[in-house]
Amino acid sequence: MRRWTALAALGIWVMGLSPTVAEAQSRRRQPADAAKPEAAAKPATPKVAAAPPAPAPKRSANPSQPVDVEADRLESNQKQGLVIFTGNVVARHNNSTQYADRMEVYLDAGGDRVLRTVSTGTVRIITRNCRTGTAQRAEYYDAEQKVILIGDARVWEDENVVTGERITIFIAEDRSLVEAGAQGRVKGVFYPRREGEAAAGRSVAGAPCKEQ
Repeated sequence: MRRWTALAALGIWVMGLSPTVAEAQSRRRQPADAAKPEAAAKPATPKVAAAPPAPAPKRSANPSQPVDVEADRLESNQKQGLVIFTGNVVARHNNSTQYADRMEVYLDAGGDRVLRTVSTGTVRIITRNCRTGTAQRAEYYDAEQKVILIGDARVWEDENVVTGERITIFIAEDRSLVEAGAQGRVKGVFYPRREGEAAAGRSVAGAPCKEQ
């Protein structure tokens, strides 16, 4: 989906100006009183190729960012290191947003860091790269920076869609793996993008994604 534009390297060159031998001899044959002092030749302005535009800043995954979760109900079990959110769950982390009916958050032994989350019921995820995914279940693993969509999984960007039984999204690597179930095959539909056409789901670099 990306495009790269090859830009020529920055080049600088100078056009030198100097009189020919014939011109010098002609000046010597002119009478002294007719000779006029020549203005000092101005050095030519160096021609500089236009510098390539600075690349747009790319959002990167940062595991140290907090997980912000909102829900209708919260249940905490400190001994198990488990927090359960239910009812209109909205979780935000690393510029990604996840919606679900229920989310289980598993913490480390000290209760200071999220190790993984398990979401079920009308799961929908909008990644930091403005891709949208839906499934019956979603598992997020913080150490691997990946999300696994399970059960009628679907991911799309603009009009392009991929479907399968299981889709793994590697957030930090900006790649995904689609796997089929026992009774089906993976499917992908991709539309060519016209020259100069911007991605409909993306905003200015660094801005939040437009929800679909």
